[in-house]
Amino acid sequence: MLPKIEKIKGVHPGAVLRRELKRRGIESKQFALSLGEYPQTINAISKGRRGVNPALSIKLGHALNIDDEYFALLQAYYDIEKERKILLENQIKPNLTKIRKILFWDTDINKIDWQKHKKAIIRRIFERGNDSEIKEIIAFYGDETVIRELKTVPQFLPALSANAEKYLGISLTRTNDSHRTT
Repeated sequence: MLPKIEKIKGVHPGAVLRRELKRRGIESKQFALSLGEYPQTINAISKGRRGVNPALSIKLGHALNIDDEYFALLQAYYDIEKERKILLENQIKPNLTKIRKILFWDTDINKIDWQKHKKAIIRRIFERGNDSEIKEIIAFYGDETVIRELKTVPQFLPALSANAEKYLGISLTRTNDSHRTT
């Protein structure tokens, strides 16, 4: 029984096909010939070097006694996930020439997901950043987003509150004794 699509979204259909053929004890070459396909085609799909088109999805569905669209849907989910990764790599970033790489000593600054990790980024910049870095982060995220995030982060370094007041005119004074060690 093939896994439900919801559980394997983003997986290349060839990986699922390869696993299923192995599970059923079917040799890839014989399977390809039974479909009227070249063995190289099924081999390339199984290794993730080629995609599944709708016509082949129908053939696979008939041969494996599953829904005709199963492999086409897997291909679509895989293509979407692949595109999502490309977009994430090319996402909008702040002007990195205004931010010292040393602030992000523990990661590659070029691989940061600036939306997913905005709370940590804002905190780090407001705790350790200089004038141009703080201004760049405020310009990148916008005042409202920065203020909202700053109000929710634990304050370990006093510079965070001081910079919030200096650059945004807000006071973050609150009891943070739960975050301090005595």
